[in-house]
Amino acid sequence: MSPKVKQALRPVVLAASTVWLAACAVGPDYHRPTVETPSTYRFAAADAEVVDMSLDWWKQFNDPVLDDLITQALAQNKDLGIAAARVEEYYGRYVVARAGLLPQVGANFGASRSRGVPAPGYPPLVGNQVQLQGTVSWELDLFGRLRRLTEAARAEYLSTQSAQQATRVALIANVATSYLQLRDYDNQLTIAQETLKSRDDSVKLFEERFGGGVVSQLQLSQARSEYESAQASVYSIQRQIAQQEDAISLLLGQNPGPIPRGKSISQLTVPAIPAGLPSSLLERRPDIQQAEQVLIAANAQIGAARAQYFPQISLTGMFGAASTALAGLWTGPARVWSFAGAITQPIFEGGAIAGSVHSAEAAHQEALLSYEQTIQQAFADVEDALVGAARTTDQLDATSRQVVALTQYTALSNDLYEGGYTSYLEVLDAERNLFSAQIQQSQLQDQRLAEIVNLYKALGYGWTPPTQAGANPATQPAPQS
Repeated sequence: MSPKVKQALRPVVLAASTVWLAACAVGPDYHRPTVETPSTYRFAAADAEVVDMSLDWWKQFNDPVLDDLITQALAQNKDLGIAAARVEEYYGRYVVARAGLLPQVGANFGASRSRGVPAPGYPPLVGNQVQLQGTVSWELDLFGRLRRLTEAARAEYLSTQSAQQATRVALIANVATSYLQLRDYDNQLTIAQETLKSRDDSVKLFEERFGGGVVSQLQLSQARSEYESAQASVYSIQRQIAQQEDAISLLLGQNPGPIPRGKSISQLTVPAIPAGLPSSLLERRPDIQQAEQVLIAANAQIGAARAQYFPQISLTGMFGAASTALAGLWTGPARVWSFAGAITQPIFEGGAIAGSVHSAEAAHQEALLSYEQTIQQAFADVEDALVGAARTTDQLDATSRQVVALTQYTALSNDLYEGGYTSYLEVLDAERNLFSAQIQQSQLQDQRLAEIVNLYKALGYGWTPPTQAGANPATQPAPQS
């Protein structure tokens, strides 16, 4: 670039740089809204244990098969892969938006040869043209439109990162609860098959007694009816097992097929309920962080929309060389340059900008309410999981005592029936109640473990109690991006 051109451009560049550094972006700056939240959890257990959740919490079940399934799901699950790809997509969008803040530099080279229409009595004109140019264009973001768009794109990118983490947390919980449900079905199948075996023996015994005239056709029909009822239960549970295996296979990112088994539902270790959970811990939940980034993006879009009221200023420059021969490009007379500035100011646009601002403000209000709702839902999730774990444990204890009582009742009713002191209907009633109670006991074992999984899922992130490892960053408010 020649000294004259540099001298001409220097004041413009300095002025533009000064304005750029001093300019403030229009629109509201983001401040985290104040949301009223409870300071403690209503259903926190007084006798809960101090648990270090910074480790992989699902390993507290002490089932290596479950650990392997979760590892496989984290490596192959399609939803998690989609979430990761979406993060990369929005990172690309953020880079594109950020590029608008920088000068755009380009270059072009062209060569042509042309023949003109000859004048009467003159030979045709044939000429060459060779050009080498460098171009620079830059939109001066005096009113922050591009900065607000970049801020929005960055928040959207960060929201996809939080969404990816939320998908991961949900995936781990889904694999754990699905595996627990599968082991519950396995246990129910064992109960149903044992009941079916017992009722098959009863049918054979009644058929012998009916042949000897000891029992009536009515009693034999009752025994056969109970046998078929147990057989139907076996078929139903077998169907549920196969469907549950297919569901777990999809979580693992593989085709439907059998799932390996580890410990039975009764052998699994019951994870401890964490104690001393601070309410600020929920600020680390991925869905809350995602909702806040959406709110930040919506807030930035307001500024981008309002900036449309102000003029857009752009600078363009070109420096190069043009010659009739390639060798002539490097001579002084071949140099060419140009510099231009443009200002675009909307005058009448039929209310389009006002509508854009109104839409952005409404989207911000929507994001704000969604953010507040997400926080409230987070507290509800923790409360539901705490009360669910506590009351399900109580219900399981009561049901276990009921199973013991019904087992004794069934044995006594059989003795009384064999002694001729009661009817067979009382025996059938006792066996039905015992079977139902055993199935309910198995379901409650699964539900108790599932409620603890829901609690760890509701907390979102790991947490080390201060009593064990001192203050932990997870208890501090999440940083504002």
